[in-house]
Amino acid sequence: MTAVIQGDGAIRRESLYGSSIENTYAGVLSFMRRNYTRDLDGVDVAISGIPLDLATTFRSGARQGPAAVRAASVQLAELKPFPWGFDPFDDLAVIDYGDCWFDGHNPLTIKPSIIEHARTILASNAKMLTFGGDHFVTYPLLIAHAEKYGKPLSLLHFDAHCDTWADDNPDSLNHGTMFYKAVKDGLIDPKTSAQVGIRTWNDDFMGINMLFAPWVHEHGVEAAIGRIKQTIGDNPVYLTFDIDCLDPAFAPGTGTPVPGGLTTAQALAIVRGLGDLNIVGADVVEVAPSYDQSEVTALAAAHIACDILCLMRNRKLAGKL
Repeated sequence: MTAVIQGDGAIRRESLYGSSIENTYAGVLSFMRRNYTRDLDGVDVAISGIPLDLATTFRSGARQGPAAVRAASVQLAELKPFPWGFDPFDDLAVIDYGDCWFDGHNPLTIKPSIIEHARTILASNAKMLTFGGDHFVTYPLLIAHAEKYGKPLSLLHFDAHCDTWADDNPDSLNHGTMFYKAVKDGLIDPKTSAQVGIRTWNDDFMGINMLFAPWVHEHGVEAAIGRIKQTIGDNPVYLTFDIDCLDPAFAPGTGTPVPGGLTTAQALAIVRGLGDLNIVGADVVEVAPSYDQSEVTALAAAHIACDILCLMRNRKLAGKL
């Protein structure tokens, strides 16, 4: 019988599977105590961070997001996730790959560095779950995912902002224009994509299906899940969750907060209802802990990420990962 590891499973666990006994207030802070490694052999999902906030248009600080989300995940590693009632790591091989390295003092190299980081992971056939950083990071991630899974992909985008404001400069770093570029580049199909929780205006939403925040409040979680599934169908979809989709009452720790957003309960319920979607990659971005209160924003981000892993675990058991 194999002895149960007590403490620092992230660097002591030999198997990709299973969990360890940890003191929540101590130890190596990988996400949910997964193995800290760059060995991709046999990996189903590789978690990594992209600590970038050079593309923000208001408050910076999201470069500290990956570390904050990892730190907030300690309680999630202690018990079976609610409401799933299983340990996803009994069946899903997940590692923490660490952070993408880029030269922040040489901005024109940042996008290529992120693309190569993603290509390396995707070449192993592992899925990616990425923590930002500001939302610009999704653009190079989409480039790599479209190369891997074929373009156009569908996009499922949770946010306060549509991020489709016009920008025809291919070298710009701007966290409000990535999906304008993604549509123009043919990376995503607006007809089979959905944006959820939006509550800022753009004169041109580029044909993407909009589930504005007031619509979600009026029609509810089940209606939102139904519209998302109807829009995306069986298409390969990239899921990106900007934490400012949540109302600032629930996620103050972000760079561009907008009142009137989703509650944490609404967002978690919608994500948990996405089990039929063919999610080929995902990210959770824009956590800026310097503006957070009692880590509530990072906690919400960690729970959303955990639920995405549980969705992937169920797809693996169904033979669809």
